[in-house]
Formats: sequence, C-alpha cells, structure tokens
Amino acid sequence: MVIELPEKTTSSTSDATANSPAITYLIKAGSHETTNPFKLLRKSQVRFVVTFDSSAVYRSKDTDNQADINKLYGMSDFNTFHQTNSARFGWRWYNNRLELMAYSYKNGVNSSDFITALELNKPYTCTLTLSDQKYIYQVEGQTTSVEQSRRGSGIASGYQLYPYFGGDETAPHDVRIKIQELP
Repeated sequence: MVIELPEKTTSSTSDATANSPAITYLIKAGSHETTNPFKLLRKSQVRFVVTFDSSAVYRSKDTDNQADINKLYGMSDFNTFHQTNSARFGWRWYNNRLELMAYSYKNGVNSSDFITALELNKPYTCTLTLSDQKYIYQVEGQTTSVEQSRRGSGIASGYQLYPYFGGDETAPHDVRIKIQELP
C-alpha cells in the first residue's frame, strides 16, 4: 500500500489554489487501500478536486461485483466508526462509464445513490455538506445535488476517509486517483 508524495498541480477549476498540493493516491494491484495518515476532522463541509485517469477503468473478476462502489473521499460522523455514521463520495466503472456516487451510513444502515458520470482526465470539484439531518453531495457543473439522510445536526466530528477499492474484491491493477483538498 503506497501513497505517492504530494505534487503541485494546476487545475482548470477556479477553486483550486497554488497553496494546496494535489496528492495522487495509489491503490496497488491486489490491495484495497493506500497507506493514509489518521486525521481527525471537525467541519461542516468537505471540498476537493478529483481527477481520475484510465486506471479507473477495470473489470471485476466476478461480474456481480462490477456494480460495487469503491470509496473516494469523505469523513466519519458523530465521532463514530465510519460504518456506523459517515458520508463520502464513491465511484465505480459501471455500464462502460465512470460513475460518481453518494455513499453514507446512518446508524449502521448504508445508502448509495448515483450522482453523475465523469470524464477521465478531467478535474471535478466535489462538495460534501454535512447539514442538519442530511448530507448534500454536489459536483461542479451539475445543476442538481443528491441528498441522503443524516443522523442529527451540528458540525461533523470524525476522521478522514480516503480512497478504497472494493467491496470484496481488491484492485485488479494499480489505480491512481488525484485529489486536491480545498478550503
């Protein structure tokens, strides 16, 4: 499990700043995740720019797993384990396209919803707002947002959630995802 060193990048997204480096997360073939630092968060919004390259195209060994949602970025909530309360963006290569998903847990019950299809090698600004009684997922250029139910209200307290490949299958080849955090 490897995390590549941060690199300074320039994004076509107006929100990107020269002071916030992009990190290319590398999920090695046969692994689920990268090596990530444990990071506590207390905030009401998670914003970042993501760029997927052709390594996001894959075929599951078991065709039933192709619809599984890989995890992208977000946070746990209410100081609980992420499979109890959390919200994050997810992604998958499904129906011959890269799909961005809303993915959350509320009191241990998982929810997922399609947000939009993305183009490879194009940066997208993603915003996750942790609001009163709901999580709101927005993607730059989309006129609508996706909402999922949240356990309660107030500023979210928890830990950072990083890229993760799978459900029950590991990455079939190296997968690279570039993420630049935004204020």
